[in-house]
Amino acid sequence: MQKHDFVRMLKNGYLSFRRNDWLSAATVLIMVMVLFILGNLIFLGAFAGTVLNTFESKIDISVYFKPEAPEQSIFAVQKDLDSLPGVAKTTYVSKETALTQFKEKHKNNALVVGALNELGTNPLQANLNIRAQNPSYYASISDFLAGKNYAMVDKINYFENQEVIEKFGSILATIRGSGAVVMLLIAFIAVLVAFNTIRLAIYTMREEIGIMKLVGASNRFVKGPFIIVGVFYGVIAAFVATLIFFPITWFLAPKLEILVPQFNLFGYFLGNFFQFFGLMALSGIVLGVLSSSIAVRKYLKI
Repeated sequence: MQKHDFVRMLKNGYLSFRRNDWLSAATVLIMVMVLFILGNLIFLGAFAGTVLNTFESKIDISVYFKPEAPEQSIFAVQKDLDSLPGVAKTTYVSKETALTQFKEKHKNNALVVGALNELGTNPLQANLNIRAQNPSYYASISDFLAGKNYAMVDKINYFENQEVIEKFGSILATIRGSGAVVMLLIAFIAVLVAFNTIRLAIYTMREEIGIMKLVGASNRFVKGPFIIVGVFYGVIAAFVATLIFFPITWFLAPKLEILVPQFNLFGYFLGNFFQFFGLMALSGIVLGVLSSSIAVRKYLKI
């Protein structure tokens, strides 16, 4: 294909886009909605990933021992744990140390301090705090403790933490799944609207198409402008959707940062701007070209 033919195809595609301006605007608007949902799913994934990483970095296993457990037995358990692969560190916290830490933490709470003084005894238990080299090791460590069934062990708190993480992961999966379903539904509507817009363009240009064929225009030259219209739809929709995210991410960033200080939404958006826009543009072009190709194949009989 010669350069001037491609330029003429671009010009004809632009004229077709302008000729059906209201339908073109409606098509772009629906594509913007699709890309907006896609963008939100991307941000949700990044935010949730940070939250999960934060949770996992704070996860540990605390093994609480019965009040009568002698320190020698606790140290024997600690030695067993230190020999396990994946264990980064174990810390022994005696009953006295646990009480000191508890008092320091609640020193400004007169009710808690008063209740503790009334007891007259130390209600806290000695414990071992276990940190793994990687969160994936915690399950095997807890299985090891459960399998050993140490008589002096009162409880292991890992299972409670794990349940919270699994629930969060389940909620996240549900939200992602629902978002994907909505996005696919709107994407189908976008393809349908773009398809009908291209069909109308083919109908309004039927005489011009006939003349082009009479003067020897190739099939590619005749079909090209309608495919280019689809590309216009996708690129414009991607540009608009990306612009919308500038004020949204700027506004939401400080609010989300209160919940998760490790994640700045606006910073993430700016730091990944070119990848983000590239994905938006690619998705929009695929939607536009797909709908245009279907319409051209069905209605452009040449």
